[in-house]
Amino acid sequence: MTVTSHNPADPADLVLARPAFEVAGTVRAVESARARCADWIALGAAARSVLLTRVAEAIEAHAAELVDLVVREVGKPLAEARGEVTRTCAIWRYYAQAPYAPTGAVHETAAGEGLLLTRRRPHGVAALITPWNFPLAIPTWKAAPALAVGNTVVLKPAPEATACALRLVELAQLPEGVFSVVPGGVEEGRALVDVADVVSFTGSTTVGRAVIAAATARGVPVQAEMGGLNAAIVLPDADIEQAAADLSAAIAGYAGQKCTATSRVIAVGAAYEPLRDALVKALDGIRPADPSAAATVCGPLISSAARDRVVRAIDSARATGATVVAGGTVPQRAGWFLEPTLLTDVADEHPLHTEEFFGPIAVLLRAVDIDEAIALANATPHTLAVSLHTRDLDAALTAADRLDAGMIRVNAPSSGVDFHVPFGGTKAASHGAREQGTAALDFFTATRTVSLLPSAASQ
Repeated sequence: MTVTSHNPADPADLVLARPAFEVAGTVRAVESARARCADWIALGAAARSVLLTRVAEAIEAHAAELVDLVVREVGKPLAEARGEVTRTCAIWRYYAQAPYAPTGAVHETAAGEGLLLTRRRPHGVAALITPWNFPLAIPTWKAAPALAVGNTVVLKPAPEATACALRLVELAQLPEGVFSVVPGGVEEGRALVDVADVVSFTGSTTVGRAVIAAATARGVPVQAEMGGLNAAIVLPDADIEQAAADLSAAIAGYAGQKCTATSRVIAVGAAYEPLRDALVKALDGIRPADPSAAATVCGPLISSAARDRVVRAIDSARATGATVVAGGTVPQRAGWFLEPTLLTDVADEHPLHTEEFFGPIAVLLRAVDIDEAIALANATPHTLAVSLHTRDLDAALTAADRLDAGMIRVNAPSSGVDFHVPFGGTKAASHGAREQGTAALDFFTATRTVSLLPSAASQ
């Protein structure tokens, strides 16, 4: 098998063609990583901190090159690609301090003699299976904490983002076997899960469930982020124009290809008509365009298959009575572009209410009050992020307690992640421990309890 990636804005542009590792190559990569585990942890906190800081410096020095590669390989708009590279540097710098963090605690013994303490130690080889939509940031927010606490890392990126992953590891210049890439697809991902000591996955729900089952059967720790069907609730007292601006960015930005993108907009009471009109105007002002242009907000979808799936959803919704009030058209140009789309009156049983389509598409719903709005927002198994738009602090606090989502953003788009705090959803959106922040350090380590008694007391 050959792993290929193409420029989604110009599919004739072949970005990378590389032989897949296959099962044997994947196993060898893990064996090499495992052989370096003892040496990597033995370097100590100071050396690991210096090396992770150098990764950040290398990325910073090659920022322009990386931005261009992200735009070309995954079609991310230029402004967002610049933001991702900046964030990637910041994440490496943040976790470069983690080797110095406390790894346990000292406790009083029950008998009063000796020393009782806990220590968190690395699992060994961390398998990272990552998607294409954040080709530098997601591998980084998994790899940096894993490496900081002493694991070695084998990364299996999505085929569509293989060039970005290879360049990231190349720039890192960590000791051989400490941080490596396995180019490939399903076969390599399955092999990696079968032999690693800890697994972190981000991707589709279907694949995520298979990864969880395989890792759990082996008894190894696993976390999985599997997307979201994210809602935005707009109350009548909200700044409607500002809400429409926030929502249009969360629907159309990067062609909706973020797990935190807004796909359901719930207007409460009198907010419905003015919000609909403002949102239509805002979305009509966002045209799908060349991602390398500085002003572009909505670039291409990642592939023809991805775009076709969204187009089929639009067509089937129309066929069952929905109205397309904004967008819905495929531009006549090269690349996998689609106009940002908003639909109303979508049938209750339509998959747009229950499935993540990962494109620039959202449905507008009406709720009579905040109670119904919260019920609608919670009526999905994929509750990752919810945004709430209101001037009423009491309403915001009350809703925050009742919404199921892992992330609740008030008067801000649903899309957006702070890397220094825990990240994850509820129900089927996530499995296992949270990512990012200090939570990631906990996931990539295991607690050991150590009892030290005087020799005489132990006889």
